[in-house]
Amino acid sequence: MAIDGTDLKILDQLQRDASLTNQALAERVHTSPATCLRRVKALVDSGVIERRVAVLSQEALGHGLTAIVEVSLDRQSAELLAAFEARAVAESAVQQCHRVSPGPDFVLIVQVLDMAAYHALVERLFTQDANVRNVKAFFSVRRAKFETRIALPAAPISA
Repeated sequence: MAIDGTDLKILDQLQRDASLTNQALAERVHTSPATCLRRVKALVDSGVIERRVAVLSQEALGHGLTAIVEVSLDRQSAELLAAFEARAVAESAVQQCHRVSPGPDFVLIVQVLDMAAYHALVERLFTQDANVRNVKAFFSVRRAKFETRIALPAAPISA
């Protein structure tokens, strides 16, 4: 899909506030509501926009522990990597799961209520899996930045 300047403006505005009405979005990007709606639908249909969500306050909801967890497996066959990945992404406490190289096999971003909840996750996800060789967790003591926006290109993208 080719992405022009108007699409980039729409994407920028939606990254800032996905709750904008179509009318408000159209006004901000200087286009008609019908054109704006058609373009947003095309961006969704093409997969450029994966989903629109609300970003919640972890502090307000009592989720006070963030861990960045490195996981190394004993054996890295395609099937075993896929099996661990499937189990990790099925865990609601796992916000992000990245298969990485070199170094550990996976890096997980985990958000839980407290240390007891983290220990329960460790038991379910790591301890019960005989193929998990090493787990190294880093606990966040302060979140300096959290952003959901990605940098957009300065110029249109041709298909």
